[in-house]
Amino acid sequence: MTIDFSKLADEVGTIARAAGAAILEVYADEDNFGIEHKADNSPLTRADQAANAVIMAGLEQLDFQAPIVSEENKEVPYSVRKDFDYFWLVDPLDGTKEFIKRNGEFTVNIALVKAGRVVFGVVYVPVTAELYWAAKGHGAFAVADAKEARITAASFTMADTGLKVVASRSHLNEGTQAFVDALQAPELVSKGSSLKLLLVASGAAHLYPRLAPTMEWDTAASQIIAEEAGGKVVQAETGEPVVYNKENLLNPHFIVYGQVRD
Repeated sequence: MTIDFSKLADEVGTIARAAGAAILEVYADEDNFGIEHKADNSPLTRADQAANAVIMAGLEQLDFQAPIVSEENKEVPYSVRKDFDYFWLVDPLDGTKEFIKRNGEFTVNIALVKAGRVVFGVVYVPVTAELYWAAKGHGAFAVADAKEARITAASFTMADTGLKVVASRSHLNEGTQAFVDALQAPELVSKGSSLKLLLVASGAAHLYPRLAPTMEWDTAASQIIAEEAGGKVVQAETGEPVVYNKENLLNPHFIVYGQVRD
């Protein structure tokens, strides 16, 4: 199957922006976020549900059709998922906690997965109206003010001084602290949601060690953007790329690198 990724980027970008608009409608009404809690105690708002409805309807109208796996849909059993060729992997509102805090650091994530690897992804930032997209072999791009520009991860060596590391200033777990301590006078940079991976993809940071739980929909769209910008997203234990559509949708711990030179 040949996919016109530029056309798909326009179409999915339009869907992501519409989802972002639905999120901002709720965001403006902070007294009525409709906050609930899911079985794992993670928060769910009216904005998550509204964005999911927009994305589902939009993807179902595309010429290119594939099954949809979304954080906010009923879970698709692995016995069904394992036979998917292509499928959409969606997080309608990544960073719900950031949304509730009203700090603007949340995104809409839409990825296309084939045979365990992401081949296309769109990330939209509703508060800033910035859109990022990438497709396998096509590069990574940022769109702002109707202008599209290629983005490139920063080039560096692990021995460089002052590397910018995406990590919480106040909540470094033991593994992350050990990673940071091995660097030369690193600078910590804090962000919410998939914006963490985009900082590395765009060259604004060099490294992002994520040595804590995430789910596949949290990272899929931004992973392809980081990879097509010249970086890599690898499992912390093996150094192999993070893969998708596993039986358990929990990601392994991983590290995002920009362009590391020997």
